Amino acid sequence: MRFIVTALLIAFSAATPALAVEGYYKDLFMDGGASLSSRTTLPASDTLGLSMEFLATSSSTFQNSIMVECDHDVNGYLLYPDGQPRFRTIYTNGGSATGHGNSLGEDGRQRIRDFFNKGGCYTGSCAGAFIASLHYQNSGIWEAYYHIWPGRTVSTGLMDTYTGHSIEPGAALLDYYDFGGDMSIDNIYHNGGCYARETIDWPPETEIQLRYDYPGYTMDDKPSCWAYKSADTTGRLVVIGSHPEGISGGERLELMCAMIRYALDGRGDPKVKGELSNGIVRIMDRETGDDDPAFTKIGDLQYHHFTAEIPEGATNFTVTLIGETGYDFNLYLKNGGFAFESMTDLLDTAGGGLKILTVPSPASGTWFIGVKCDTTIEAVNTADYYYYTGALEILDGLEYRISAQWDTTSIAAGEIAHATAFALGRNYPNPFNASTTIDFDIRSPGRVRIEIFSSDGRLVRTLSEGHFDSGSHSVVWNSNNNSGAPAPSGIYMIRMTASANTASRKILLIR
Repeated sequence: MRFIVTALLIAFSAATPALAVEGYYKDLFMDGGASLSSRTTLPASDTLGLSMEFLATSSSTFQNSIMVECDHDVNGYLLYPDGQPRFRTIYTNGGSATGHGNSLGEDGRQRIRDFFNKGGCYTGSCAGAFIASLHYQNSGIWEAYYHIWPGRTVSTGLMDTYTGHSIEPGAALLDYYDFGGDMSIDNIYHNGGCYARETIDWPPETEIQLRYDYPGYTMDDKPSCWAYKSADTTGRLVVIGSHPEGISGGERLELMCAMIRYALDGRGDPKVKGELSNGIVRIMDRETGDDDPAFTKIGDLQYHHFTAEIPEGATNFTVTLIGETGYDFNLYLKNGGFAFESMTDLLDTAGGGLKILTVPSPASGTWFIGVKCDTTIEAVNTADYYYYTGALEILDGLEYRISAQWDTTSIAAGEIAHATAFALGRNYPNPFNASTTIDFDIRSPGRVRIEIFSSDGRLVRTLSEGHFDSGSHSVVWNSNNNSGAPAPSGIYMIRMTASANTASRKILLIR
């Protein structure tokens, strides 16, 4: 198959590193908020080479301005405008689970639930394990907890000491390290952490990874580390009742690394926003909270995914993206699978928001279209948290328009279908200074409209609108707008509409 990109053709082939996944702002958010240990380093994250931000504060007001909502971010740092996870995983420190849950309030706890249920992963130690559960008692539901693992925990009662852990046969953590080959990890600090109740409300999807090795105590042989994932759309939870998070070497560091890696490998599957119909523009401009995430704006470094069903015999499959002016958007196409920068058949990653990709002779079937917002904020590492500056408006999302069109000529049961009756040719010269000539062909008589749009999607000039006979035609744009004033230098788009179909092409005006 031969691909041609009308704007920019880039051959791309790269293997994705094992831990690198596209479509998120960063890899890990470490919660050391109110009533939790205010940790600012996580050796396992450094070892794995993950991008990380942290929150280390005792102030619930400040905490909630980061995790719940603030003036420039109605979702908080954890979520994108459409409610999808902005980080790949959360790590929750030890401390007081009830105190932390109460400090977040119901809105904050719901942020965590949304994060997990929509595909983000969750890890935690001690309080981070408690707060994920339904309750620390054997009945009822504790309001202050997240309830993302629908099982029950109980305190070990063991304080300020070290304990061993035996590795459960077949544990998924063994896929990452062998921990010395003795099925045991010794001397992990423990301070009042929990174990999972196996006999009450046990979620069947739960996978025990470790058990306490502390003979003579109630906690002995009870589940100390467990994982949970209930559906392809959710993230994976991996938590532990002890504290391996501060260790910078040996099997205890490997344990923390394995927990994070297993959680990350359980992220939710990418989601399709919708199917693009031939010639129909989809406007992605809804605000957070409009209850229609399929049309919500896009966040920083986020991907939105669409599909197009291309019939047999279709030609000139063209996807046009018009992103909000002043920001960078990328466009990707892939036949038969999700389109990311590392996995794509065509891509346009040049600066700006106007992108057009064309496949002259596409294979029939499902094509995936990936849209990425390639602009992000600037994150400044302070002693207690990451301070955001720069394009803060992007946190509440940027709007864009996306459309797909294709020509079809097929013969079926004596019926000839003419889905598209025109062809938009090239303009010359391009780039141009004063004027440019645009060629087009009409295959059957009909009404045709030819317009010029700016890179941010505004109509600049209507060049022609009326009935045309079949044959070859041309129009000239003298680089003025509809008011007769000269248009400024920049990238523009020619759009031709006929028989309810459209075709587009980029042009460059240089004064």
